Formats: sequence, structure tokens, C-alpha cells
Amino acid sequence: MEFGLVALWLLVYLALLYAGATLATALFPRFADRGVGVALPLALAVLWLVTYFVGRLSLTAGVWLGVLVLVALAAYAGYRGETVDRGLYLEIAAVFTVAFLFLVAIRSADPGIRPIGGEKFLDFGLLKSLLRADSLPPEDMWFAGEPVAYYYGGHLVAAILTKITGTAGHYAYNLALAGFYAALVTAVYGLAGSVAADRGISRRAAGGFGAFFVGIASNLSTPVKFLVWFLPDGPANWLAETSGLPVEGLADGGPSEFGYWDASRVIEDDVADFAGFEPSAAFVIDEFPFFSWLNGDLHAHMMSTSFLLLAAALCFAYYQTPAAEVRRRRALLLGCLPPLAGLIAVVNTWSFPSVGGLVALTVILAPADPRSLLPAGAGGQPDETRLRDEGARLALGLGAAVVVIALGLLWSLPFWLGAASGREVAFLPDRSSLVELLLVHGVFLAAFVPYLYARTADATDRDTAQIVALVAFGVAAFAASVDLAALGLFLPLILGGWVLRRGAVHLDGVRAAPTTSSDGGQVSEATEAAEALEARVGRNGALGPSPVGFEMVLIVAGAGLVTLVEFAFVAENVGRMNTVFKTYMQVWVLWAVAAGVALAGFLDGWPSQSVPTWKPAAARVFAAVLIVSASLYAGLALSSHFAGNDVAGSDGPTLDGRAWMNESHPDEAQAIRWLDSNVEGRPTIVTGTPAGYSWYPPDGEGSSAPASMTGIPTVLGWHHEAQYRNKTVYRERLGHVETIYTGEPDQQAALLAEYDVRYVYVGPAERNNYGEITVGDVDGVSVHRTWGEVTLYRVETHWETE
Repeated sequence: MEFGLVALWLLVYLALLYAGATLATALFPRFADRGVGVALPLALAVLWLVTYFVGRLSLTAGVWLGVLVLVALAAYAGYRGETVDRGLYLEIAAVFTVAFLFLVAIRSADPGIRPIGGEKFLDFGLLKSLLRADSLPPEDMWFAGEPVAYYYGGHLVAAILTKITGTAGHYAYNLALAGFYAALVTAVYGLAGSVAADRGISRRAAGGFGAFFVGIASNLSTPVKFLVWFLPDGPANWLAETSGLPVEGLADGGPSEFGYWDASRVIEDDVADFAGFEPSAAFVIDEFPFFSWLNGDLHAHMMSTSFLLLAAALCFAYYQTPAAEVRRRRALLLGCLPPLAGLIAVVNTWSFPSVGGLVALTVILAPADPRSLLPAGAGGQPDETRLRDEGARLALGLGAAVVVIALGLLWSLPFWLGAASGREVAFLPDRSSLVELLLVHGVFLAAFVPYLYARTADATDRDTAQIVALVAFGVAAFAASVDLAALGLFLPLILGGWVLRRGAVHLDGVRAAPTTSSDGGQVSEATEAAEALEARVGRNGALGPSPVGFEMVLIVAGAGLVTLVEFAFVAENVGRMNTVFKTYMQVWVLWAVAAGVALAGFLDGWPSQSVPTWKPAAARVFAAVLIVSASLYAGLALSSHFAGNDVAGSDGPTLDGRAWMNESHPDEAQAIRWLDSNVEGRPTIVTGTPAGYSWYPPDGEGSSAPASMTGIPTVLGWHHEAQYRNKTVYRERLGHVETIYTGEPDQQAALLAEYDVRYVYVGPAERNNYGEITVGDVDGVSVHRTWGEVTLYRVETHWETE
């Protein structure tokens, strides 16, 4: 086990956490934790932005200039008196350390960067490409000579940390993965705690629950399986059939039949014929964070999560800022959020629109009147009717989102002009059933439904809350019967949250013309009155007309995303699978914060007056049942993970992502290690194609392992390139590769020159795919090295194409 590397990376992370905390103190002065929870993604964002732009000239210079800029900003913040609270820093650092070491332990039992079961070849190949690159964008390791056609921003973060620590890539992969996990858990802990404290709820309880939901919890498919396993046969079979889980053998099985993969494939979907494939039954990917990190991809939808929470934290800072502080609110919206949105676009393009959604909801639902953001005189008089007032607020919220997204596009413009690839948007896919949605999202609904019931009772009375609950259940049942289950399930969350939050703005018909703040913005007296009343009745809103806070923004945002992907998706040959899983990860992260607040509120005795039958003991039992249910998956998965894994090719636990190759592919492992250690820069190699999700399948495909494990670009790699670019250019290169291995000498020579090939790799996959390989007969091509079944040819002479 590489304990020295673990200690080094942990120290670097904690140093970045401290540097980011000095900046966070200035950005989030009203947070209960002073923003320390999101300090690491803040520090990484500074490093990334400098590296991304300077890196177009020199990647190494960009990394070290980014370090200097971060240190300078932290020093300047300290000079201005922004000091980090020692106790808060130690608390957050402890949360990060526990989460980091937890994931390190998981990865040390199975650190392999394998082609099957995920996107590890893609992720590691991108990391290695960046480590080999002199500048940005990196060359595509699966499409030599062209820049990568994938969002690589998260891999750039990993590359920055790898360069700072001087770590070999095959160790850095797992250490970066553990860091992203710990950054996510820490950010949820910090943000949930601050939102809770703003509502008068225990900060640590909310933070702890939020960290649990994002770091350990699963969906409800595993608890339902537990019931099936332990119920009598009759009820067990009925429950299995009703839930849609596989019936055959399920009731007769038990925990020994558990497989960690199943919980990520709950929602069935008919794959539409968008790319010449026949429609077929399949599952969408409904991953949750613990599954993702247990599976171990260093993938975009995972690496973007802490940055999405940083965006949510900036929105919460806006939400907290009084109406009179117009300049600060403008700075948060127009100064801080756009560059972060640009970063998120390059890290995970799927999350980019979500920043706009968070901005819109925050501006609309925040206490401050958004008209005060406009120049003096531009906001006009408040409308006389509430409907028009809400319409103006809605228009300004959407306008703010458009501006932030437009500026975010400018911040990430090099990505859109170069690496980004387009997709079509399709509508009305095969929708999820009510049972499927409950299995996937039920762990959060279990917290949100009683929470909204209690808050409705606080805002009105208990009888009204009961009527609203019955109506909502009726709507959900009716919507499910007409194949609109998502609308019935989540529309009440959206509308109910909206009404509860906006009910605080219009107080007893208070209407007034806007006044002018000290910094020139307009401030509505009605808004000031609302804020004053909220302060008077207490932040938790137990007695006032504002029973919900920023947690409602997050609930509405998540419900909107879940509903959206039931009716629109990005068209690919896998149906809406990618759209769902890359959206659901965002939903899970946002809802983890809100669920932490809601659950902590119940244990704090909140509410205490409106729902007197909710006793503290009942609250504790409710929380315990929910936590135990959501923990069953992690318990079974970890038990299987540590009991069933021995690190192939290693004497014990390790973080070496290539150790498994020593035993599974010993000859190719030697060849790949030699290429990685001895070949400088980015010369082009040729490997067998097409390649898919295994090393070399029995159907004659290639593997792309030499390119994926070294970052050295190959003429053509995995079949993903047909999606990233188009089928025509993919098939053209597919034919060229076959010609290089088996064609006529003059054709081979011309293609070797066209692609500026330096090495031709011939291993078991290539021999299996092409049979008799003749490239060694071309003049100027000679055997360079051999390792058992692997022969590496070197191209000594380069020809000019006619």
C-alpha cells in the first residue's frame, strides 16, 4: 500500500482546503461554516481557471501559475482581515479526511482501471493524454491528430493535482477519485449545515444527514429486496411483481444473491432507433453517488458534483444577502457564477444548464426583490396585483439565468469552438412508471413529503395540510394511471414549494414603491417588510408566513430535473439512458442537501406546534428506519467488495490501477509499461479496431489498451468516436487501420505517412482481428521490441502522400 502517496495527497488537499477557506470567508460571510465546506472546490476552481486559459500556451506553466494565483488571492484575503475559523476548518478537514480515507480503502481493494463495467479506459486515457500534453486541448488518444471531442475539465483537475504532487498517473487516478468523493461529501456537509442553521436547525445534524445521503445512501430497490427475501413466499412474490424487480428466484434467494450492479438499473426503457439500431428493451442508468464511486469511474458526472454544489452555495449566498446590498448580489450573479458555469461546462456539459436553473429559481424565490438588480429607474413601479408581481419576478429570474449562461459560454468559449460535439434533443420518450420512480427517488420523498406536510400545516393549519396531502396523493395516482407518473409525483413538490416560499412576500397586502439602496439599486419596501417579519418570527419560520427557505429551492430544482427527463432527452443510440443518469446524479446531490435539512429539522422537534402528534420519539424512529433502509446497499456492497476482491498482480492492497494487468495480460502489461515509460510526447501508434468494453472480446474486436493506458494517441480507438464525431469519419479510419495491418505495401506506406505513425502494435487482439499481418514487410518498418505475444514495430521512415 502506498501510504506515502496517500499522506502526500491528503496534505495537498487540506492545504487547498485552507487556501480556499480564506476566499470562502469573504464570499460566504453569512454561512454558519463561513463557506469552509465548499472551500476545496473553490480553490480547485481558481487553479482550473488559470490553468485552462494559460494552458493553451503551456499546460505546465498554467498549473504553477494557478498555484501562485491561488496563494496570492489567499494572502490578499488574509491581508484584508478574512481569517479562517480554526475550529470550523478542523471540523471540515476531519470530515474530508474520513471520506477520503474511506474511499482510498475501497479503491485499494480493487484499484483496477479495467475496460469493462464502466468508462475507466476513457477516463484514464483522458488523464494520461493531459499528462502528456504540452498545451490544451489535449490530443484525442482514440483519434490521433485531432483534439479530444469530450468534456475533459474534470480530468484536467486530476491532471493539475497529479502534476503538483509529481505522482504517476496509474496511482493518481485512484487518489484523485478519492479526492472528488471527499470534496462532494464535505461540500454537502457544509452547505446542508449552513442552510439548516439559517433555519434555526442543528448545523451538524443537517450536515451529517446530508453527508450520509450523498456518501452512503442508496435508492430503495435494495430495501425492497430485503423485504422480499424475508417475507413468506406469497407476500414476497406479490411484492417482487409489484415493484418490478426480477421475480424468478428472488423470493427464494437471500442476501447471498446480492449484486451491487442491480440497484443502478431499476428503470426500464425502450431504446429508440436513433442510430440505425433496432429498438430493444433496456434499462436506463439510475446511478446514485455511492454506486458510482464504488464502481470507480473517474467520470465527468461524478467530478462535477462538488462544483455544482459550489454554484448552489453561491446561489444561497445571494439568497441570504439583504435587498439593500445590491452590489453584492450583482457580484455573486455576474462576477462569481459565470466563470464557475464555464468551468462546469467543460467538466460535465450535462450540468451546465442546471446552473442556469439554480440561478433562475434563486432569483425568483429569494426574499430580495429582483427589480433592485436593475439600474435605478429601470425597475418601474411594483404592479398592483400579485399575479403581475410574480410574473415580473419570473421574467427577471429567467433573464438572470440567461445572462449567467451566456457569460458562462464566453468563459468556456475555447471548449465550444474546439472539443464540444453536438447532439439532437428528442421528446416524449418511454416514461418511467410510478413504482420505478418511487424505488429510485423514494428515499428523498420519504423525507420531503412529511416535511412539506408539516410546513404546510405551519403556514395554514393542520386540516388544510391534510386536504392538500389527500389532493396530492390523488393527483399522483391519477397521473400514474395515464402514464404521467412524474408529473403526478413531482409537480406537487414544485408547486407546493413555490407557493410556500412565495407566500412570505405579500404580507397583509403591503405594497410600496421601490426605494433606493445606498449603492444605487432599487429596494422594494414590501421586500424589506417581508425580511423584517422573517427576522421577527425567526429564521425557521415556525410562526410566520415563510415556512420554507433555500432548501425549497433545491427541492424544486431537483423535481424539475426529474420531470424534464421524462419528456425530453438527448437522442443517442442508447435511448435516454445517458440523459437520465447524468441528470439523476445532479438531482441526488441537490436533494441530499435538502434532505439533510429536512431530517435534522424533524429531530430538532421541528415542527412543534402545527403537528403536535409528531413526537420526538416518532421522529427518531422515522429517521432511524430511513437511514437503516438506505444503508443496506452499502453494507452488502462493501462486504462483497472487500471479501471478493484480491488485488491481482500485487502483494496486497494497492492504489496501482495497472497492477491487475500483470496477471490478466502479462505480456501486454510489459509492453504497455515500456511504452508509457520510454516513449516521450505524443507520437501516433496503431492498434486494432473497433474496440469496445473489454480488453479483446471473442468477436474479433480490438482493445485500445495501449492508447488508453498510456495516453499515446492511436489512429482509431473505442467505438465512442462514432458518437463523438460521426459514423463516416469513424468508418473511414476503421478501414484505414485494417489496411495498415493487412493491405498492400504502397497503401500501408501512404497511410503510415498520412497519420504520422511511429509505432504499430501487434498483440493478441490484432492477430485475432486481422489474421495475417503484413505491416512488417513494408520498407522502413521493423520489429522494435517483443514481449511474448506482443510485437511492437517501429516506423523508421515517413513517406509523403501523393
